[in-house]
Amino acid sequence: MSLERTYPDLRVLDLSENIAGPLACMILGDLGADVVKVERPDTGEATRDLPPRWDGESTVFLAMNRNKRSVALDIRTPEGRAAVLRMARDVDVVVESFRPGVADRLGLGFEHFRRVSPSVVHCSVSAFGERPLGHDRPGYDALIQAFTGIMAMTGEEGGRPARAAPSIVDVSTGLWATISIQAALARRAGGHAQHLRTSLVDSGFFLLSHQIMGYLATGTFPGRLGSAAPSTAPYEAFRTADGSIMIAAATDRLFARLCAALELGHLVTDDRFRTVADRVGNRSTLSEIVEGRLRTAGSAHWLQRITAAGVPAGPVNDLATALAHPVTTERGIVRDALDGRIPGLKQIRLPIDEHAQCAMRQPPALGAHTEEVLAEAGFSEAEIGRLVAPKVMERTARQG
Repeated sequence: MSLERTYPDLRVLDLSENIAGPLACMILGDLGADVVKVERPDTGEATRDLPPRWDGESTVFLAMNRNKRSVALDIRTPEGRAAVLRMARDVDVVVESFRPGVADRLGLGFEHFRRVSPSVVHCSVSAFGERPLGHDRPGYDALIQAFTGIMAMTGEEGGRPARAAPSIVDVSTGLWATISIQAALARRAGGHAQHLRTSLVDSGFFLLSHQIMGYLATGTFPGRLGSAAPSTAPYEAFRTADGSIMIAAATDRLFARLCAALELGHLVTDDRFRTVADRVGNRSTLSEIVEGRLRTAGSAHWLQRITAAGVPAGPVNDLATALAHPVTTERGIVRDALDGRIPGLKQIRLPIDEHAQCAMRQPPALGAHTEEVLAEAGFSEAEIGRLVAPKVMERTARQG
């Protein structure tokens, strides 16, 4: 199966920064679209300056910007904005993440692009949306996790609020943006321009779908439970003599099997633990008993016994161990990037199909394709010379 040519004739203009918008554009690029990323001539996209680095380049930028061409234009100038609109004449999709209202003030809003590309699919990514109360609120992944309640229910019981380590709000917003773009492309037969809007705050709340439903039904706020789940027990990470393991004994049947594997069969008939509701209500006591038993031997010993009993369980890996696991290799999660600009660069494949052969062209150097893309858009050599800042050319030469 090949996903590379899913969108062989699709042209995408990426005016976004950070993670959500760039990820949406990268997915389309992985699927075969021609993605042109417009960046500031001096510093480029904001994430280019974030540590850590691979061969001098930000790994955050590298993770979200493969399969793109970079054009360096100063959209603060009338000439730069005019060049973007001229490039957009043959563009199918525009993705931008300006704060609401900024794109319109710059002359790069939906209406401006619709005039030059009447059937364009225009996706705006914002933090709190475009309506009055959210219009001017700044938004990053951590702020949304804090606002929506994700932080308040993350971390250990009695501990401080914690941010989920992955940028779950940014990444999920990028996925929703991609889904909405694909849906818009599928219904574009009428040839009408479409303005799509997705926000970090909407994505954050959707991540909490079943927690919100539980709260609305019971009025009970889900507090911090560490690795545990509010709806069943034992369903959490437990310490052993030499590490930790995750056990997911979510049902009465699995609980009985777990008790047998741990030689704690008497717990099955204990009134405190007879049903799922009983075990949730007495979670702390049950966890102390189970962990007390697990601390008498190492993780490998208990995983062998518990999994042999048919109870879902597994190790709590650090990232290095997880990446080195044979299952990770079997799935082909980490792959070599094409081209040789950054020696040995690896990329993480899309989680679509491990057999898919998506091209993984390395993320571009700042402004590396400015002249090429402008020439394709019909700019003359003289026009290109006036638009391309010398310092961009110097930086591109150093990075190339």
